[in-house]
Parts: sequence; C-alpha cells; structure tokens
Amino acid sequence: MNLASTVADDRQPRSRSRTAAFVALAISVVCIAWSAPLVRWAGVPGVTSAFYRVFIAAIILVPYWLFSRRGSLPSTAAILLALLGGAFFGMDLAFFNTAVLRTSATNAMVLTNNSPVFVGLGTWLLFRERPRLTFWIGLALALGGCLVIVAGDMMKHGGVGIGDFGGDMLAAAASVFFAAYLVTTGRIRAQMGTMTFTTLAVIGSVITMLVVCVIMHAPLTHVPSTAWPSLIALGVISQVGGYLGVTYALGRLPTTAASVGLLGVAPVTAILAVIFLGEPLTAAQIVGGTLVLAGIFAVNRRTHASPSPRMLASPSPSEGVIPGSDSIVC
Repeated sequence: MNLASTVADDRQPRSRSRTAAFVALAISVVCIAWSAPLVRWAGVPGVTSAFYRVFIAAIILVPYWLFSRRGSLPSTAAILLALLGGAFFGMDLAFFNTAVLRTSATNAMVLTNNSPVFVGLGTWLLFRERPRLTFWIGLALALGGCLVIVAGDMMKHGGVGIGDFGGDMLAAAASVFFAAYLVTTGRIRAQMGTMTFTTLAVIGSVITMLVVCVIMHAPLTHVPSTAWPSLIALGVISQVGGYLGVTYALGRLPTTAASVGLLGVAPVTAILAVIFLGEPLTAAQIVGGTLVLAGIFAVNRRTHASPSPRMLASPSPSEGVIPGSDSIVC
C-alpha cells in the first residue's frame, strides 16, 4: 500500500466523523430552538417550566454520573462554585422562560443570547482582562440591535407574540445571569470532568429553582396534565438532547465552525415561532436580530471564536464541551 492510499484511507473516517458532527450540531440547534415554543405551550409560570426543565434533566444525568464516575471528587471550593454556577443558570432559565410568556419567542431568544457581551464586560471589570477592538465593535453592534428590537416593541401595542418591553427586559436580564454563570465557573471547569461539572451545575439549578418556586408560590404539584408533554420535552429534547449534540460536535469540529453554527438557534427559533406560534416577523426583529448576531459573532472572535456561551462553555479539547445548563442556553 502506497503513502497516497494510506493518507486517503485515513482521511475517510475523519471526513465521516466531521459529517456526523455537523449533523449533530444541526440537530442540537433545532432541539435548543424548540425551547421557546415548548415554554409557551406548557402554559405554566416561567419559574415552573424552568424547574421541571432542569429537574427532568437531573433525573437523567445524576444516575448516569453516579454509576459512571471514576476518581475522587473535586475540591470543596470547586464544588461550591459549580453549584453556584448552576444557581445562576437556573435564574437564567427562569427569566428566559418568563420572557417567552410576555414577549415574542424571537425577541426572547435573540436578547437572551447577548451573554457573550456581558461575559466580556465581566472579565474586564473583575479580572482586568482587557477586551480587544473586535469586542467593542461587537458590543456596539449587539447594543444597537437590542435598541432596534426594543424600540420596535415600544412603538406598537400588542399582546404575547407581538412584543413587550417588559418581556424584552426579562430576556436581557436572562443573558446577565448566564454571563454570571460563565464568569463564576470559568476558573474551575478545568478542575473536573465534563459530566461532573454538568451534574453539579444541574443540581445547583434544581435547588435554586425549587427555592424560587416555593417563595413565589409557583405551582409544582398541581400542574395541568396538558403541560407535561411540553415540560418533559424541555428536559429531554432542549436540555439533554440539545446539549449532548453540541458536546459531540465540539469534540470533532473546529471551534469556529461550531460557534457560527450555534448562532443558528435564534433564526431557527424565529422560523418555529412563525410556523407554530403564529408570530409574524417584523422589520425591527429582522434588522435588530441581524445586528445582535453579528455583534455576538464579533465578540466570540475575541477568544478565537469560542462557542456562544449561551449554548455551551468549553473545557479542554479532550473533554468536548460542558453544556451551558445552554444552556444551555434555552
């Protein structure tokens, strides 16, 4: 066998692996984009759907982690930070889900995805990591896009699915909480494996959302039977399925490709909202959303185009990714 045929044979498996990774990334984008319609269809308070999204994910992840875990636990400080990060992520979901119930699904997803901008500001203010010029360009684009979207909502009057200033502000607040999650946990992710971090963060989210639901007297036990299909789908499809696909893709694709691909969550959400929620796309949403996505892309390039923190957070390449729950993002 000559060298040329050996190289060709070696490239074929890698090519198939990359194709499978792109397919997994596309599937995960669709899974995550379904979160907004599912929240709307559940018809329960945003904090309730947020609790069950992470609770159902925990039912799947925690047993797997317990039976597959090897080695010792991380330090107490690292565990506490992972739990705190999970608390921030739970609040991110609570604000996002509530925003979906008050404003359009497209607005909620686009505005929530501004977390990379707040991460850049947070690391600059807290850790003195001075952003590059591309960050400030991205910040200007993202803020300009947000202003266009919010201004479009303030210039007209309508109900859910049309746009609401208060709902827009809740979505923006969600992005701040997810940025807090990333800044809090960014320094400790290298100290533990992907599954360990993900499981601890999910536990933190469950505890936080349980406390919030109790304080707010949100329904947990008397949930309408019609809500359960959507709640289960949120946990299984949007949370576990979506982020497992992202994890698989990031282990096999260049980070730049994954970053660009994950920006597709917002436009896919817009398409689903038009088809299944009857939400018309306005000129303000199209122009503002384009500016926001362009800004997020520019901000991500400041760290060699790392994936959108709304969807994930990267540890070492050998581990793949840590789901954003990204989670997550939503």
